[in-house]
Amino acid sequence: MLSLYELKPQFQAALRPLAQKCAAHGITANQITWVAMALSVLVGGFLTLFSKTAWLFWLLPLTFLVRMVLNALDGMLAREFMQESALGGYLNEAGDVVSDAALYLPLAFVLSGFQMGVFIWLAALTEIFGLLGKIHGFNGRRYDGPMGKSDRALFISVLAIWYALAGSLNGWASLLVWLAILAMGFTCWQRLNNGLRAWAKP
Repeated sequence: MLSLYELKPQFQAALRPLAQKCAAHGITANQITWVAMALSVLVGGFLTLFSKTAWLFWLLPLTFLVRMVLNALDGMLAREFMQESALGGYLNEAGDVVSDAALYLPLAFVLSGFQMGVFIWLAALTEIFGLLGKIHGFNGRRYDGPMGKSDRALFISVLAIWYALAGSLNGWASLLVWLAILAMGFTCWQRLNNGLRAWAKP
């Protein structure tokens, strides 16, 4: 199933010179992970407090873009500059779940709180199913779509821009969120099914 994750190699190639500069200046992967998580929590908290000020939601797509860059950098620093560690693994996985939840939360005060609660819960579940591919499947973490981390970031960014421009979100936006929730459920199934298939191969 297609996902924006398929574009990751090209994105990393564009950022490799920046990763080399970070390594040369002693910047570590874990430091970048902390910065990405702190930025997400701060922006998410700020927009939650000011959720009725629609134009502020331009911050969401900008934050997702910055976070995407930071996530790519910490991964390259860890793998290509010998900075992998157990702490880094925990920070990377937990940081993604915390950051996602923080950045999705403001829309719970624009759309239905229950609906966005389900969205946040399923987003975390998709990451758990991805990680379980590494733990139990012995074939590496699963990144199957159609609603991986990058896809969700794009979806939430579109909703944020819609809200910033229109000043409100209507029933069509709510319908799109329910469709995204269904897509996340399918993503969980894809990651489970493909992980088990890979494990079963001789």
